[in-house]
Amino acid sequence: MSFFKDFTDDLTKAVNEMMPGEEATDSLEEEMLLDTEETEAEKTEEVEKVDFFNEDTTSADSEPEKEEKVEEKVTFHENTVTPPVSPFVSSPLKPVGAPTSTPSSHITSHKSATEENAVITEGMKIVGNLESTGSVEVRGVVEGDVSCKGKLVVTGVITGNTNSAEFFADNAKVQGEITAEGTVKIGAGSVIIGNVSATSSVVAGAVKGDIDVQGPVVVDTSAVVMGNIKSRSVQINNGAVIEGFCSQCYSDIDVQNIFG
Repeated sequence: MSFFKDFTDDLTKAVNEMMPGEEATDSLEEEMLLDTEETEAEKTEEVEKVDFFNEDTTSADSEPEKEEKVEEKVTFHENTVTPPVSPFVSSPLKPVGAPTSTPSSHITSHKSATEENAVITEGMKIVGNLESTGSVEVRGVVEGDVSCKGKLVVTGVITGNTNSAEFFADNAKVQGEITAEGTVKIGAGSVIIGNVSATSSVVAGAVKGDIDVQGPVVVDTSAVVMGNIKSRSVQINNGAVIEGFCSQCYSDIDVQNIFG
């Protein structure tokens, strides 16, 4: 009997020792469950907060961006549209880079500059009329009329009429009329076939034609003139040859009244 009592006592002790452990495990499991529930609740609350803020921020950010894009599109279309013409403007606006028409007065004033100098070099031949707003120097051959507002210097050949402010020929050949507003100088070795009209003239070469000069004329020693000379005054040096008559019709003296 004592043996069974001892066994039962040991069994009860063992059972009592086991019971507190089960209670502890049960309490631990309950605490873990509570912790997991709290963490899940906190996570859900945080997720809801994040979603709430994300919704607010995305909506707040997206709307201005859309508005900016719309404004950009509108401004782009506004820039592409041509501006309306103001009633106070007589002509519509011209695009950038469009050629503008300049009046002829500006062109002529620009071309009236006499500082330009055109040179027809030796070995060059021009067939056709030549015009210049400056000076011209002909060293080659020109078959045509030459007109310039400056000085015309000829050391080559011109077949045609010339018109210039001043004319100078040096060992040149000109076949045509020579007209100048100022002085005409024909150097030695030059041959002129045509009439000469100027304000004053100095002849040292050969001229076949009439010389009509409003001022003085000087016929040098080496000069040969086959034609009439009309001038205000004339000076003929020794050795000059003139086949024609000389008339000082432009002088201030009235010859008819003297012999009348």
